[in-house]
Amino acid sequence: MEIKDKKILVVGLAKSGIAVAEVLSELGAHVVVNDIKSYEQLQNSLKPLEGLKIEYQLGKPTEELVEYVDMIVVSPGVPLDQPFYGKALSLGKEVIGEVELAYRLSSSPFIAITGTNGKTTTTTLTYEIFKNAGQDARLAGNIGIPIIRQVRSAQPNTVIVAEISSFQLETAYEFKPRISAILNITPDHLNRHKTFDNYVDAKARIFMNQAEGDYLVLNYDNNVTRELSKRAHCDVVYFSRNTILEKGIYVKDGYMLENLDGREKVIIPVEDIYIPGKHNLENALAACAIARLWGISTEYIADTLRSFKGVEHRIEYVATIDGVKYYNDSKGTNTDAAIKAIEALNYPLVLIAGGYDKGEDFTPFIKSFNGKVKALILLGATAEKIEKCAREQNFNAIYRVKDMEEAVRKAKELAKEGYAVLLSPACASWDMYDNYEQRGKIFKEVVMSLGG
Repeated sequence: MEIKDKKILVVGLAKSGIAVAEVLSELGAHVVVNDIKSYEQLQNSLKPLEGLKIEYQLGKPTEELVEYVDMIVVSPGVPLDQPFYGKALSLGKEVIGEVELAYRLSSSPFIAITGTNGKTTTTTLTYEIFKNAGQDARLAGNIGIPIIRQVRSAQPNTVIVAEISSFQLETAYEFKPRISAILNITPDHLNRHKTFDNYVDAKARIFMNQAEGDYLVLNYDNNVTRELSKRAHCDVVYFSRNTILEKGIYVKDGYMLENLDGREKVIIPVEDIYIPGKHNLENALAACAIARLWGISTEYIADTLRSFKGVEHRIEYVATIDGVKYYNDSKGTNTDAAIKAIEALNYPLVLIAGGYDKGEDFTPFIKSFNGKVKALILLGATAEKIEKCAREQNFNAIYRVKDMEEAVRKAKELAKEGYAVLLSPACASWDMYDNYEQRGKIFKEVVMSLGG
């Protein structure tokens, strides 16, 4: 891909946008950066660009800039229903995302993992298996590490293990992973994608260019992902927690088993897998499928599954205070993820929830309480909506608070010895926090302050 001397507009200056601008400048492009925020608002974020030849067009409408550039690289947080996108296409300008740009600049093979829930855990676990097996692998993507930075220092034999979101896939066109995986698809981000079908179509873009010799790993237990096999032009391998498969990775009689060549082989007893919960068993099955398709031996897989402790902000144990356990599941940014967290913990729960409204129905979330959730503490933009839904389901032990500190202190007051306090918001964080990481960090800080 020819970059030198091209005038390239980078739209959106979060992590990936900053990394794209930095790399494009290093490659000799004339880089123009644009964001709705002003220079003053972005000052700290822009520090990596200091000293580089960058043209700043901040706080200006993007559509005023597109006709003066050769190409546009758009950050995943920027919706494509804005005027600049249609104008760019009408002018014949190419609009791509960071994933697409990184792929075009790379000579390394990609393993790409998407899904509504479990992406970060599965991607990290897959990377750990590869690393433990001695593979030259890089962790990247929606997990918080821009792919563009990882591919710049990678070799042709370096495996890029990437978490990919639906937002990133919207602007992928030539992207072709060697192995892709879709863990599950349930309603999410409907405020952005408008319909569930659009959301499914975005996820399906992860395998649209895969062909014979490539692999697509799908969750057999999720009806939507199972049906996507009909669209694939590559080899499909399923994983299942509930069904014994003719070909795939599955659970039988308390063991994780593999059958990829007509012979059934034991990988590990399920009880030996360190991370708890049915959802994490599914994540482990998916990571195992990817690793085996790459040719990694079952010994390395089993060893990693016995030691891997999960990821920060996903059902993360924080502390035990006065006989009450505290768990940070700030990454539970939709109802399905929050339901999985509730199911994974075998304690009476005081649940902290609420946040930015992505247009979800909270009825299944409330129904999942099933006597286990003893009190619900709500904060953020969706507090009223969730409370209304809860009362319609005859759940009335509800407390509204203004911020995380008040939420945690109220939880301490309500939780009895033997209970657990769980932050699993079932919502995004953007109404009150920069991201779910900041929300989880503040939760943990307040919890630790309770212990004196």
